[in-house]
Amino acid sequence: MPETDLQADRLVKLDCRGVWKLYGPKPKEFLQGRSTPVSNEELQSAGLIGAVRDANVQIREGEIFVIMGLSGSGKSTLVRCLSRLIDPTAGEVNFDGRDLLSVSEKELIDIRRKKMGMVFQQFALLPHLTVLENTAFPLDVQGVDRKTREARAREVIDLVGLNGREDYYPRELSGGQQQRVGIARSLAVEPDLWFLDEPFSALDPLIRREMQDEFLRLQAMLHKTIVFITHDFDEAIRLADRIAVMKDGEIVQTATPEQLILNPATDYVEEFTRHIPRAKVLRLGSVVLPDQGDMEVAGEIESSLSVEDAAEQIESADRPFRVVDPHGKPVGLVNARVVIDVLLGRSNSK
Repeated sequence: MPETDLQADRLVKLDCRGVWKLYGPKPKEFLQGRSTPVSNEELQSAGLIGAVRDANVQIREGEIFVIMGLSGSGKSTLVRCLSRLIDPTAGEVNFDGRDLLSVSEKELIDIRRKKMGMVFQQFALLPHLTVLENTAFPLDVQGVDRKTREARAREVIDLVGLNGREDYYPRELSGGQQQRVGIARSLAVEPDLWFLDEPFSALDPLIRREMQDEFLRLQAMLHKTIVFITHDFDEAIRLADRIAVMKDGEIVQTATPEQLILNPATDYVEEFTRHIPRAKVLRLGSVVLPDQGDMEVAGEIESSLSVEDAAEQIESADRPFRVVDPHGKPVGLVNARVVIDVLLGRSNSK
């Protein structure tokens, strides 16, 4: 299934093709010369575990690309292959057109230090260092002088909302504040590519929501290329430009949140999306009525708004709204009936 035309004009930052990660005896030999799909039975009979199976991912510059699935689906293993924290059994991983699987260990370390940022579920802060020192630590490793690295650390500490806590130690911070330090530390090197592996899953629900808000605020300012792992579909649809759903090591569908809701590729994806309120995900551009151009309207409304966000404005008007795309071009009409249909699961989706 094609991924989507969303942001199709943007350059591909990370290109992963045919990536496998097999555990067990002689995995490379097992894959050599195979041109047909590998079944679970074949893997089992060879004593192999397919942690990642023939994964294809193209992540575009400036997008939030979410990889999601249940525990054991292979999402964290895939991200470790993409960053080459572990070596894939087979496949290609190209970052800015550079083959990560062929670079030397020294080159790879340099790429990770200067081009990639990583945030994990465990905060992994150094307990004997202050917020400022923890944040500046990656720059210290790079050999950046103290004045420069601390100035940069203060910038990102302010960026994540921890101004005034530079001299605190991790034990003096809440869980959410500790995670902010982890985010600040990963941003200190000004990464081109940012990996986040379940960064908020250890937090309480309210703090988790706050951190999602903070994450979206930062992205609106920084426009990073982000690979974000989660098992929470609510979190995925809130944050993602596109989502790759994994099951048993395979990517079963890659699409926008809207496309996953409207056109699930498998029963597994459909079950994942079944209980998600459609009004939260569907954009007005997906539920418009035909516009003949001569109807009196209450005004114009942007196609990118979710039905939920626009519902009150639409329902309170006595005339429909003309929906326009980001360039101001009319794409159709919406009225209160459209909103009600979506809320009742009867969306007039394209």
